[in-house]
Amino acid sequence: MMKRIALLSLLATLTLAGHADEGMWMLTDLKQQNAAVMQNLGLDISIDEVYCPDNISLKDAVVHFGGGCTGEVISAEGLVLTNHHCGYRYIQQHSSVEHDYLTDGFWAMTREQELPCEGLKVTFIDRILDVTAYVEEQLKKDSDPDGTNYLSPTYLEKVAERFAKKEKIKTDDFTVLELKPFYGANKYYLFVKTVYKDVRMVGAPPSSIGKFGADTDNWMWPRHCGDFSLFRIYASKDGKPAGYSAENIPLKVKKHLTVNMKGVKEGDFTFVMGFPGNNWRYMISDEVEERMKTVNFMRDTVRGVRLRALDEEMRKDDRTRIQYAAKYASSANYWKNAIGMNEGLIKLKVLDTKRKQQEALLAYGRETGDTAWNEAYRTIKRIVAKRFPHVYHQQAIYEAMILGTEFYQIPDTKGLMEALKGNDKKKIAEETETLRKAGKKFFNKDYNPDVDRKVSKRLLALYAKLIPAEKRIGVFHTIRRQFNGNAEAFVDACFDTSIFRSPEALEAFLQSPDVKTLENDLMVQYAQSVKEGYRTAGEAMKEETDAYNRAHKTWVAGMLALKRKNGEPVYPDANSTLRLTYGKIGSYEPDDGKKYLYYTTLKGVMEKEDPDNPEFVVPEKLKKLYEAKDFGPYAMPDGRMPVCFVTATDNTGGNSGSPVFNAKGELIGTGFDRNYEGLTGDIAYNPQLQRASCVDIRYTLFIIDKYAGASHLIKEMTFAE
Repeated sequence: MMKRIALLSLLATLTLAGHADEGMWMLTDLKQQNAAVMQNLGLDISIDEVYCPDNISLKDAVVHFGGGCTGEVISAEGLVLTNHHCGYRYIQQHSSVEHDYLTDGFWAMTREQELPCEGLKVTFIDRILDVTAYVEEQLKKDSDPDGTNYLSPTYLEKVAERFAKKEKIKTDDFTVLELKPFYGANKYYLFVKTVYKDVRMVGAPPSSIGKFGADTDNWMWPRHCGDFSLFRIYASKDGKPAGYSAENIPLKVKKHLTVNMKGVKEGDFTFVMGFPGNNWRYMISDEVEERMKTVNFMRDTVRGVRLRALDEEMRKDDRTRIQYAAKYASSANYWKNAIGMNEGLIKLKVLDTKRKQQEALLAYGRETGDTAWNEAYRTIKRIVAKRFPHVYHQQAIYEAMILGTEFYQIPDTKGLMEALKGNDKKKIAEETETLRKAGKKFFNKDYNPDVDRKVSKRLLALYAKLIPAEKRIGVFHTIRRQFNGNAEAFVDACFDTSIFRSPEALEAFLQSPDVKTLENDLMVQYAQSVKEGYRTAGEAMKEETDAYNRAHKTWVAGMLALKRKNGEPVYPDANSTLRLTYGKIGSYEPDDGKKYLYYTTLKGVMEKEDPDNPEFVVPEKLKKLYEAKDFGPYAMPDGRMPVCFVTATDNTGGNSGSPVFNAKGELIGTGFDRNYEGLTGDIAYNPQLQRASCVDIRYTLFIIDKYAGASHLIKEMTFAE
């Protein structure tokens, strides 16, 4: 009991001063944990200027962009800088064969030309509250028959509402709460957020700049891409968040960043704020192996097939290229990540490292007489072994069918089916109209049935190779009986006969809907079978998942205790909440005899140029600017034009678009990627090899000003003296 009390006390304080580079730190803990170390490394401002719960700070200029990226406010009138790949979906959304902004770029020269982006939100974090004591109090009070409340998003949402009512925190459609568990649910933080829903596209370079190097260079260093785009937040005339309206005006923000054009040099201190998505630093070695053989294997195998099929179709005509540009880019990103992570885990012998870490904790448990960690370890090992086939199958379904076959996403027909069986005319009319509206969303401008047909044939055939016949989802019984096991023939029949084969076919059915047609529809059968197969795989793991979560909570608590004892960094895994990471600008050596400099220049763009490869085309205007050395005030002191740099901050997915600050808290770049050698960082950080790739702010400004001629945007910004 005394050991448990000591452990809880440890978790309540967590005051370890952090390592120079490793760690995705909670802003609320910076003053206690990190201030001295950061200032030792070179931070030249107070921590209160970085984050202060009671005053405006740099935190107030960092936004969650679209839910999956980060952005930063760089003008008093709501101008937001993020990555080109973060804005890519919206650049594609506005593109057509006639207005191909993906190829040509887009620049609004007036406010009237700024383009509304349907569905895009920008979120500010107003307050971050440690509510661990309150949540634990509620957990003790409330009934919990399954013992899962401590992790349940639904339950935690109710607790957040109770806390808000108690503390008189008002919420609405634009002020929202997010309560999340940290450290394996040993701590809880509540985020009070303001959401802006009128966000407009302001500027984006052509893909030949923003995506220069594309898949070949993705996750690699050295990089030479101008991976940035610009958006603007709009609000009502009284400055409040609002839905889109032509009457809205640019938001007058409470904080925007100061830009520094002096550049970076080896050893400079930097820090990054952003919304890293997920990492898993507290896995045991068995879990790492499981990830390699399930998630990473399926991403590599299935997405490789899908991407090759999409590429073949996209090369045929511009319309298809534009339709599938965002889908392809999204799929390709973590396809290469999975390949690089598996390679790195083997090369860097991460499994051995994990085994040493877990043995150290088990030894610590024996030393202190605490058996809980040993029990948790054995539980996790047992569960991982038992759930492996279910995880493997579920990932195959997810990658090949849920993500891969677009016709899986046909509208749900369950409501109409029930209405037809009940012969409820009013309900039939309502459900018919609901299905009609859903059909219009399904048959959107970016959906091409011919492409879907070709891709789906390959993915269903691949799924059949990966999964034994007796384990496959139910629709494969239909494929065996009606199509002699020929998945391609089944896909053809889907696209030739389904009511969802075309908008016209759907409308014809809706004019006179009937039960038999829905029951016999092959696309409907397929979508239902995929959902059922995925659900069944999940249900098979439910009991193990609940037991795993309890064991993981205990294991993480033990790892925290050991790390604190050894003077190692203590921080929670990433979970898409606002974090800070810091480190120094630095070159690195990936292999013996190789050394990569910390920066790249425009010369490298010209050296990589390949007019026959769409990934390495260089725009004529950029070549002319280079030849004339017309770099304006954005050049390096020696006259060269900087493009990118790397720094040893601890970034992961979700950090895309994050502001990179110098020692004075001034903006010097925008994070956009990690290096290939550092892809193991989601599981184990390697300070010698892991780097964050960043667009130098001088290249961003150069492209805006000298390439695009959008100098009015430069005039909005504030620059360091």
